[in-house]
Amino acid sequence: MDLIEQLPGDWRDAMDLDPLATAALGSFVEGEYTAGTVYPPREDLLNAFRHTTLADARVLILGQDPYHGPGQAHGLSFSVREGVKLPPSLRNIYKELATDLGVAPAASGDLTRWADQGVLLLNAVLTVRASEAGSHAKKGWEEFTDAAIRALNAKSERVVFILWGAYARKKAALVTNPQHFVHESAHPSPLSARTFFGTQPFSKANKALADSGQPEITW
Repeated sequence: MDLIEQLPGDWRDAMDLDPLATAALGSFVEGEYTAGTVYPPREDLLNAFRHTTLADARVLILGQDPYHGPGQAHGLSFSVREGVKLPPSLRNIYKELATDLGVAPAASGDLTRWADQGVLLLNAVLTVRASEAGSHAKKGWEEFTDAAIRALNAKSERVVFILWGAYARKKAALVTNPQHFVHESAHPSPLSARTFFGTQPFSKANKALADSGQPEITW
């Protein structure tokens, strides 16, 4: 599996990837898809990059790894396919959105509508074995997605980095350009939702975009 070749053009040109390490990652992922059930489906693997070009990316919402249940993951962090029951974290995201901006919770958990407006819905690890959360951690995906975060950091236009939870918040170290805006908070998981609620990520993201002369996101 040639991951570099599969990346959309502007991401491929901007991400500083080690060819040997990325080839080894591609071989590992290909072997996992061949050996058993892996999520998301192969055709959805790089959906985050396909729906949000580097040129259009204005917001990053970083997840950890994909949902590991059947029919859920489709290559966008926190998002599930149309018709799939909302996972607890996404329900809490919708609750905060309703409190923050008065947006009524959507029935659908498909967040493609955000991705198509420039919200990069990226997981740090892009694949997972069925029913085995974290099973593809430390196999090379972290370096691959760190390269995407660095490409965002290199943009001259403001990017809003939304980092939920301790794992994502470590990535703030990759954001070094002062024109960007970093929002850090607890994770929307039920385990930490009490301190996630009230953090207003959506209104703060829109204000940061508006302050830099960019259109707001229709959340």
